[in-house]
Formats: sequence, C-alpha cells, structure tokens
Amino acid sequence: MLTNNNKIFHRKKITVVFFICAGVFLLLFARLVYLMVWRADHYSQLADELHERERSIKAARGRILDRNQTVLADNKTVCTVSVIHNQVEEPKEVIEVLSRELGLSEEYVRKRVEKYSSIERIKSNVDKDVGDKIREYDLAGVKVDEDYKRYYPYGELASKVLGFTGGDNQGIIGLEVVYEEILKGEPGTILTVTDAKGIEVETSGERRIEPISGSDLVISMDVNIQSYATQLARQAMAAKEADSVSILVMNPKNGEMLAMVNVPEFDLNAPYEISDAGENLTDEEKQNLLNAVWRNGCINDTYEPGSTFKIVTAAAGLEEGVVTPESTFSCPGFILVDDRKIRCHKVAGHGAETFVQATMNSCNPVFITVGLRLGVDNYYKYFEQFGLMQKTGIDLPGEAGTIMHKKEDMGNVELATVAFGQSFQITPIQLLTTASSIINGGNRVTPHFGVKTLNEEGEVLSVLEYPVTEGIVSEETSAIMRNMLEMVVSQGSGKNGGIEGFRIGGKTATSQTLPRDSGRYIASFIGFAPADDPQVIALAIVNNPQGVYYGGQVAAPIVRQLFENILPYLGIMGYNQ
Repeated sequence: MLTNNNKIFHRKKITVVFFICAGVFLLLFARLVYLMVWRADHYSQLADELHERERSIKAARGRILDRNQTVLADNKTVCTVSVIHNQVEEPKEVIEVLSRELGLSEEYVRKRVEKYSSIERIKSNVDKDVGDKIREYDLAGVKVDEDYKRYYPYGELASKVLGFTGGDNQGIIGLEVVYEEILKGEPGTILTVTDAKGIEVETSGERRIEPISGSDLVISMDVNIQSYATQLARQAMAAKEADSVSILVMNPKNGEMLAMVNVPEFDLNAPYEISDAGENLTDEEKQNLLNAVWRNGCINDTYEPGSTFKIVTAAAGLEEGVVTPESTFSCPGFILVDDRKIRCHKVAGHGAETFVQATMNSCNPVFITVGLRLGVDNYYKYFEQFGLMQKTGIDLPGEAGTIMHKKEDMGNVELATVAFGQSFQITPIQLLTTASSIINGGNRVTPHFGVKTLNEEGEVLSVLEYPVTEGIVSEETSAIMRNMLEMVVSQGSGKNGGIEGFRIGGKTATSQTLPRDSGRYIASFIGFAPADDPQVIALAIVNNPQGVYYGGQVAAPIVRQLFENILPYLGIMGYNQ
C-alpha cells in the first residue's frame, strides 16, 4: 500500500514527465510551423529539384575580332545527342538509328543506351543537319540539344596566336585560354520534371534557364597584315627549305601586335589532326607531337639573336658615355679577349672606322670593345634596365624568359660574346620589345593583342590597358640609335631591307646555333619605319635556311616586301609622297 509520501513523489514525477513531453511537443510544433510556413518556398524548390533532370545548354562563346572587327573566331550551331535509359522504349531501334546517323559503332552506342543513368551523352558537336534528322525520328528517350562549336573562318591563319577550344568549348591555347573569363559566358540549363522512377512527366513540359553569351574580344591584329606576312613566311620557308619562319609586326609606340606568324601553322578547325605522322604512335607520342605543332616559337622558344642584339650594346654604350657616334676604332679582322681570339665576319677586317660605320658594317670587334668598356657591372645594369631579365608580359601563355650568364660567372670572354649577341638566349618577342623601347624615345611598352571587349550589341564593355615603363634610355640616345640604324639600311649591311622613297631603319643578324659545328644558322632582320618617327617595327627570323644563310640576304628582303605592302596600307607615306 502506497504511503502519502510515495503518492506525492509519483505525482511530481508524472507532472515533470508531462511538462517535458509538452515542451518537446511545443518545440516540434514550432519547428513544423517554421518549416511549413517560413521555409515553404525553400523546401518546395528542393522538392522540385529532386524531381527535375538537368541538361546543360552551352553559352555562345564571345567572338574574337581583328582591329577592323573582322571575325577571326566565331561559333557554329551544333547538337549534342543524349539518351535517358528509363525512357527508351525501343532500345534496338535507338541503337540502330544513332549508330547509323552518328557514324558510331553499335557496340559503343549500346553501352550508353543500356547504361542505367539519369542521362548519357552519346555524341557532342554533331552537325545541326544530322541533329535535326535524328530529332525527326521522334525516338522516346533520345534528346537532341543545340549548342555551339568554335569555328575559325580563316583556318590556319594565326593559329598559334588565336588558339582553339576543347570539347566543352573551353580555351586550350593562345588567346582563347588567356581571355577565357571574358569569352566563355555562362551556361544555361534545361530542367525536366520526372516521377519517382526518373521518367519524364509529359504534362509538365520543360523549364529553361537561358545561357548568357560571352563578350567579344577585339584584338590589335590586322587580318590583312597577318595574311600577307604569312604568305611571305611560307614563300621564304619553301625557297630556303628552312625548318620554320617567324614574322612579328608591332606598333613600337604602344605595343599593339599587328601580326605574329609562325610557319608551319596548323588548322584551327582540326587542331588534333597530324599529317604524315604515321598510325602507330602511342598516345604520349601523339600528344608530344601535337604540343610541338601548337608551340608558338615567337614567345615560347629562345634563341641566340646575333647581331640584331648589337642594338642593345650600342644603346647601353651611348647611354653610359663609353662611346659616341664619332668614336674611332680599328678592326684588323679579329680581337683578342684574354686568351681567346674572336674573329670579325670580315676576315680581312674593316680597318679604321667610326662607331656609326662599325654599326653599318656590323663589326664584332668594335661591339666587343664597347662591351668591355662598359664592364660586367654596367652591362648587367643595362640588361636589367632594358627589361631583358623580365618577361615582356605579352597576353599569350607560356612566355619563356631570358637565358643569361650569372653575373658572378661572367668574365671578359662571356661579356665579349654577349656584346655581339651570342652565348645567351632570348625570345623573339623580347628582342622586338627591347628594340622598340630603344627607338621609340625610351619607353618600355608591353606587347599585347587584347584591345577591348564588346557586348552582343557591339557596345564597348571595357578597354584593356597595359603597363609602360618610361626612361629605358634618354630621348637623345634614342634619336642617335634611330639615325644609326637608318644608315645601316641606307648604306650598310641592311641595304636589302630598304625601300626607295621611305626612311627605313634596321639591323641584320646571322647567328650560328649550338653546337657551333652543326652548320645550322638563323638568319634574321629587324626593321622599322619611318626611321625618324617609328610607327611599325617588324622582325623576320628564318630558322636553318639552306644555301645562302646571311640575314641581310635572307631575312631583310622579307621585311622589305612586307613594308612595301603594309606601309601604304597603314597610311605611312614616303618622303617623296
């Protein structure tokens, strides 16, 4: 029999349990009200998403336009064909139709049709005509969605500059990858309501989230200049049986690239095709070969510039005051540096000559003398001041840096060879940029292609800007260099780069590749016009020409022919016009 104390204890116990249960109930009720009222939209959306199947819609990639807004990279409408396993009613017919129309093996298609997944892609980048034909079959479970494929109207033109896109329309190399964020846009989505088994509910239809197109990119390249430079490069490569030919054309005042040619080029609309490569390559061998084909030698590769680099030695010597245009020298055909005898290209020597004449003659002993007068410390100072130890910052991927002796390892012999352009390596774009800064008044510009971005209506979204470093050399030194280099073309070793009626400045080079006994040479010429107020500068490089290999005879005529055509086109008139 329970005592009063026990009764009271149990009554309190029951009361506590009751209030605990009531509290829990109230909390649960409050939570339910919160979820059903305040969070109703959120959970309704989650429920919809649970029963919605997504199919991505590619955004139209922004176009790439030249300076005159000629389209260089565009979009072509294509289709993506997919299957949904749960909705396929006649798998045999689906397999037969898709394999036939898409040119795929039945085994390949069968694996995807029979694969139990929400949606399985069969093939992308299908021609629109083929996609429309498949759509007409009205096969249950087969989806044909329109998307975009990159298309390059000019095929091989500027292939290593423009670059191309991959299967998902993302940039792979060149400007396509550098300006990916500007060009790519935002993909859209097709949402289809399904039941618990993943089968589409026919009465619900589809909901679309429209894609946002990428912005157009206007670049400084001129398709006409690029086309003509490419033609000249191909002619030179065939005539001299050369390994490759590169031509760069730039505005030296602001760094805008008008052309960049690397032949042989490749077809941007079929970048993975390799001609004459054989059929027994491993995947690794094929990829290595493709990487070599896609490589942009103007920025990715370094070389010994040879005598074109005497522009740098001359500018440093003039700026430091160790030489003047009137300084006199005597060239016996060689110079002794420590225990090394370094020869001039003219075995008999040039005899007595001024510094201007030595520049016109491209005399190695004189430039070695100027380099030795500067000394290692000063030469390194100007090497850095001119920006040669840094990359140019061009808006293309994979730019290589200068390969130079360490200062502590640089003796008189190393300094002597560097002074006339050997025993170190730079990129063609580095040479062009440095020469530009020396002749344009002393401003180190950033070479670039990107100019501005546009929306679909052609309205300017942004203007791209690039850094400029002032005071590379003084205006006085720059003026002297322009005058000396004009005399190189008008009276000296660069005369094959001259054009009657025009003031052209420039410098030739013939450099021997390593090993020195290989018999392989690089012929080059850098030229600019007008010489008194440079508005265009060009560099032509012929790699391993057969027969005559001198820069003045092989490369200078290329720049001359280029200028003969593009100077009037650019509105640059001669002094007799």
